Amino acid sequence: MPTISILVLIFLLSFVTPSMNDEIAYDFFPFMRIYKNGTIERFMGKLKVPPSLDPKTGVQSKDVVISHKENISARLYLPSSTTNSAHKLPLLVYFHGGGFCVESAFSPVYHNYVNSLVAMANVVAISVEYRLAPEHPLPIAYEDSWTTLKWVASHFDGNSSEEWLKRYADPTRVFFSGDSAGANIAHHMALKVGTEGLAGFKLNGIVLVHPFFWGTELSRAELKMPPIVRLYMVGLWRFLNPLSSGTDDPLFNPVKDPKLRDLGCQNVLVFVAEKDSLYDRGRYYSMALRRSGWKGVVKVWKTKEENHVFHLLQPTNEKAVAMMKRIVLFFN
Repeated sequence: MPTISILVLIFLLSFVTPSMNDEIAYDFFPFMRIYKNGTIERFMGKLKVPPSLDPKTGVQSKDVVISHKENISARLYLPSSTTNSAHKLPLLVYFHGGGFCVESAFSPVYHNYVNSLVAMANVVAISVEYRLAPEHPLPIAYEDSWTTLKWVASHFDGNSSEEWLKRYADPTRVFFSGDSAGANIAHHMALKVGTEGLAGFKLNGIVLVHPFFWGTELSRAELKMPPIVRLYMVGLWRFLNPLSSGTDDPLFNPVKDPKLRDLGCQNVLVFVAEKDSLYDRGRYYSMALRRSGWKGVVKVWKTKEENHVFHLLQPTNEKAVAMMKRIVLFFN
């Protein structure tokens, strides 16, 4: 999801319905445009950076292939502390945002963010490069993420050979996190751990930053939004997941999920931003989780006067730094 106000962008540009332009079929700015000849033009997340040894933090990174057949990969991160310690560290599995249709685990924004998080929290991390819609419509992003989790878990029973995971990651201290669409994925992966199980590691908690959820029943604030904003949410979801039942599909609205109580961890931290169009969705999720019968603790961190995923493009912002410190505390 973009960091600039969704409201402003939607007012400035057309989006869901077929365009009057003869060449454009659908316009989902600021994510992408789809042309009638099948071309997809993306507006963010196209630039990718290679893995590296970061000179400032000492964090190392490298890319791994999860599945050659399905073209799933990931980026592994290792903090500098591993060179001087025999102790295993918590493992973070991170899912990037981007509305399920843009961005990458390898983009500068996400590489820099996860690199900083690994350095500050002193964790091993794996950032998942799932396939994007609409070329790979939902639920493929969820399936790729689950495939990656099974690959990770396989390293703790001696069946796989990725040295960084086997040597440095503690399978009893695993966390999932993500922002926007990635937070949506992180929730559903935790739910899948709870309902289906995943032998090999223990999921301690999840961190959801400005989660991309929606629903048919609107809050007072959402009802006051221009109809075009609400149509954008609905239209984007239906385009990316054409077989979905709609905006109350549990994949998009976990509040309606009868399995919510089966979430596979005991700690949840949800971040919401006051000026975010999705602000109420994070709050509703937290309240529904408490009411569901789930036996865990959920906490909500509200950031005033900020918009959706502001922390990614303004990492030195005082409020972004405070968010980072809170996440580090959660992991440790």
